[in-house]
Amino acid sequence: MQRKFLTNLGLLLSLNLLIKPFWIFGIDRTVQNTVGVEDYGFYFVIFNFSFLFNILLDLGITNFNNRNIAQHNHLLTKHFSGIVMLKLLLGLGFFLITYLVAVFVMDYSGEQLYLLAFLAFNQFLSSFILYLRSNISGLLLFKTDSFLSILDRVLMILFCGLLLWGHVTEVPFRIEWFVYSQTAAYALTALIAFYIVIRKSAFRRLNWNWPFFLMIIKKSMPFALMVLLMSLYNRLDPVMLEGILGEKSGNAQAGIYAHGYRLLDAASMISFLFSVLLIPIFSKMIKQKEAVDQILKLSFTLIITTAIIAAVASFYYSREIMSLLYDTDTSQSAPVFQLLMLGFVAISTTYIFGTLLTANGNLKELNIVAAISLGINLLVNLLLIPRWLAYGSAISSLSTQIFAALAQVFLVQKIFRFRVNYRFLITLVLFVAGVILLTWLSQRVAISLPGVPAHLGWLVNLTLALAGSFILAVLLRLFHFSALIRILRSER
Repeated sequence: MQRKFLTNLGLLLSLNLLIKPFWIFGIDRTVQNTVGVEDYGFYFVIFNFSFLFNILLDLGITNFNNRNIAQHNHLLTKHFSGIVMLKLLLGLGFFLITYLVAVFVMDYSGEQLYLLAFLAFNQFLSSFILYLRSNISGLLLFKTDSFLSILDRVLMILFCGLLLWGHVTEVPFRIEWFVYSQTAAYALTALIAFYIVIRKSAFRRLNWNWPFFLMIIKKSMPFALMVLLMSLYNRLDPVMLEGILGEKSGNAQAGIYAHGYRLLDAASMISFLFSVLLIPIFSKMIKQKEAVDQILKLSFTLIITTAIIAAVASFYYSREIMSLLYDTDTSQSAPVFQLLMLGFVAISTTYIFGTLLTANGNLKELNIVAAISLGINLLVNLLLIPRWLAYGSAISSLSTQIFAALAQVFLVQKIFRFRVNYRFLITLVLFVAGVILLTWLSQRVAISLPGVPAHLGWLVNLTLALAGSFILAVLLRLFHFSALIRILRSER
C-alpha cells in the first residue's frame, strides 16, 4: 500500500505542479492585477460567501462515499443513480438558502446577486465533480482521478488566457469573464467525469427513492457537519472583513488578504492531494485491520518537511514575493502573507491526521475540534479586524489552524496509541531550527549572477536557501531516498 501511495502521489503531484502554478501565477494573479484590488476584492468576498453554504450541496456525501466505496466497491452500482438525484435536489436547496441569506441577511443586490448566481452554480458543478471523483478514487483508480484533478484548471487556463491575451475583445478584461470561464470549465469537466463513472457503475436512469435519500443523508450527516464547520473557519475571514469594515473598505482589505491567501491556497492544494490518496488507502487498511503507522509517518514526513521549508522561506522573503507578484498594496499584504503561510504547517498536519481520523470514523471528535476552531476564528476576528484589518484576520486564521492541528494530533495519539517516536520529534525540531538559520543567513549574503537583474537578485538567495533546506532534510534522513526506492521496488 505504501508503494501504491508513493507512485500515485508522484503522478498526482507532477500533474498538479505542472498546471496549477500557471493558473495561480499566470492567470489568477494577472486577473487581479488587471481588474484592480477593489474589483477583485468584490469578487473574492462574493466567492467566499458562496462557499459558506457549500455543505448544503453535499451534506458530507462525498467524504462518506469515498470511504464507503473504498471499503465496498460493489456499492457504486447500487448507490450511484440515487445519489445523483439527491445531489440535484441538494443543489436546488443550496441556491434557495444562499439567495435568501444574501438578500435578507447580507443585503446583497444588483451586481452582487448577479455574480453570486454564477458563483453558486460553479459551487454546484465543483461539488458534483468532487462526488464523481470520490467514486473513481474509491475504486483506487488514482491515475484517472489524477488527470481529472487538473482538467478543470487546464480548461480555465485556455479560456481565461484567450480573453486576457488573445485580443478577442476590444474592451478591458472584466471580473465577470473570469467567473464565466470557470463555469464553462467546470461544466465540461463534470460531463467527462460523469461519462467515466457511468461506465463503471452500469448507470441507466436516475432513481427517485426517498427512503434511500434519507438513509444516505443520515449516514453522511457527521461528515456534513465536519465539512460545514471547517468551511466556515477557513472561508469566513474575507466575509467578516467586508461585514465589519463596510463594503468599500472591506472589499479593499479582502483584496489585500487575497494577495497572501492565494499562495496559501495554492500550497494547501498539495496537502489536499495527499488526503485525496490517503482517505481510501487508510479506509481500506483499517477495514482489513492493517497497521497504518508506517504510511502515516511516511506521508506526514513528506508533507511537513515541505511545509516547513515553504513557510520559513515565505516568512523571510514575504516583501520580495508580494512585490514580484502584485502591483499595489504589497507593503500591507506582506505581513498578512507571513502569518498565513505559517499556518500552512498546521494545515498540512490536519490534512494527514484529520484524514486518518475520518477514515477511522471518528467524526464526533473531529466535529468537536472544528466547532471550537470556528469559535476561536469568530472571536479573534471580531476582536482584531476593527484595529488591525486584514492583518488581524490573518492572526485569526493562524490561531485557528494551530489549534485544529494540535487537537487532531492529540486525538490520533489517544485513539491509535502509537508509540511516540522521540528521535523523529527531535530530528524535526533540529530541522526547523536549521531551515530558519539557513534562510536567515541567505538574506545576508550578497550574490550576483550574470544576466540576473539586481532587483531580482533575492531570487538567487531564496533558491540557495531552498536548496540548502532540502539538503538538510536529506542529511537528517527526513527525505530517506533509499527507503523510498525500496518501497517503490516492493511488490505491495
